[in-house]
Amino acid sequence: MIEGKLLQVSQVKLPVGYTAEDVRKACIRKLKINDNEILAYETKKKSIDARKKDDIHYSLSVVVSLTDKAYSRIISAKRPKPDVTVYKEEKLEIKRINKTGDKMRPVVVGSGPAGLFCAYVLALSGLKPIIIEQGQDVEKRTATVDKFWETGELSETTNVQFGEGGAGTFSDGKLNTMVKDPYRRIPFVLETFVRFGADPEILYINKPHIGTDVLKNILINMRKEILSLGGEYRFETKFTNFETKNGDVSHIVLNNEEILPCEELILAIGHSSRDTFRLLADKKIIMIPKPFAVGLRVEHPQEMISKYQYGRMYDRLPPADYKVTAKGVEDRGVYSFCMCPGGYVVNSSSEKGGTLVNGMSYNDRGSKNANSAIVVAVNPADFGADDALAGVRYQRELEKKTFGLAGGAIPIQLFGDFKENKNSTGFGGITTVSKGRTEFANLREILPKYVSESIILGMKSFGTKIKGFDRDDVVLLGVESRTSSPLRILRDNDSFEASTKGIYPIGEGAGYAGGITSAAVDGVKAALKIIEKRL
Repeated sequence: MIEGKLLQVSQVKLPVGYTAEDVRKACIRKLKINDNEILAYETKKKSIDARKKDDIHYSLSVVVSLTDKAYSRIISAKRPKPDVTVYKEEKLEIKRINKTGDKMRPVVVGSGPAGLFCAYVLALSGLKPIIIEQGQDVEKRTATVDKFWETGELSETTNVQFGEGGAGTFSDGKLNTMVKDPYRRIPFVLETFVRFGADPEILYINKPHIGTDVLKNILINMRKEILSLGGEYRFETKFTNFETKNGDVSHIVLNNEEILPCEELILAIGHSSRDTFRLLADKKIIMIPKPFAVGLRVEHPQEMISKYQYGRMYDRLPPADYKVTAKGVEDRGVYSFCMCPGGYVVNSSSEKGGTLVNGMSYNDRGSKNANSAIVVAVNPADFGADDALAGVRYQRELEKKTFGLAGGAIPIQLFGDFKENKNSTGFGGITTVSKGRTEFANLREILPKYVSESIILGMKSFGTKIKGFDRDDVVLLGVESRTSSPLRILRDNDSFEASTKGIYPIGEGAGYAGGITSAAVDGVKAALKIIEKRL
């Protein structure tokens, strides 16, 4: 970070293909200062403004270091510029615990973003966490997942959902979030990713992403750091039970046989840990069902999406994304979810006899297709019961139907055939870019009628906004069933503990996050609560 007298200059307009010197000159013009009065500068935010297709440009927010004289002149002006403000860098404080006394080491179950960042912060504080992960480390996991995509041979403990890094490892690696964070936790997460191997661009670009190829190396580097700080990883180790004493957790059971004393159990289990959800229900941990969404993946040519967003400039800019919403039957929300520019649709199954899909991309977002889930909102009234696990059963039924429809392959259908409720027999002008075996089928056979009809209405609506979005040869793949956790594990707002003391449910699986960044932030928040309690 640059130092000195700092101002933040917003709405710095720059052309496509701008250079570093262009940034400097634009700041000089905007501040109306002399060339020698700007000492250094650093981009803090960058976005593409494509509202006018004949004036597509970048909009930057830049922190500049000025001479004392220039700084004083600008901040003392009678008519201050609304897009120029004093900049002050703030850092997240992680307190160090030098004496742990007779307290046990905290145990983190799950190594996805929530568990990883919780463990990392705990390790930085000196608490030496133990990380329990039923899946393999990312090196072995990559080979296991590749084998599944090639052969259909599924491991129920190591797959796209389970293993080091969680479900986010095989994803687009999007880091944008709607979470509001006045406490510097989001910058901490992004800065940590950069420290361990991400492109520094993620610190300021409007919609940052990492890509599954880069994310794998970051996971390895963070693991090494946690180990160097005294943490411990237990891969291929399953959390199977826990016991309490006087209302507090006292120990956990691993692999149905090993007993590990435990007073602080952080459950970062992810949205697909159905066996653990069952265990928690049996143990009377208070949980409630929650809404989520289900639907299908859709594939379009990336060039079509980029031309829609950027017009004639499309080939000079990064692959474009989109975000669309509409209303389906019964006034249900229909919307795009987890959009992957230049990505792949992947078989994301984690249970034998069930099939589901997700989207993934590499750092370069270089494939010929864009894909996104087009999903329809569902709620506990649709699940057929009101217990905490009703949504799990709803998901599982969809996934079983999908498996049966294509024998474990990813079922594919063209949108024109989907509308006519008939099986597809071949591709049109769009061919799939996917990981895992595919087979043509009629996806209407697996979806509730209100979901199918809502997708049709949504696609037609989206076609009025993005020309070609609803063309008949658009490829649909199913089923997208795990957009978020189907339940919430209730926790105290202040302590972060569940109804059993000493248990800390966090992240997406617990129902408190959606995506890599928000899950990581939730893990940081939980770690800080535990550190505060220890001090």
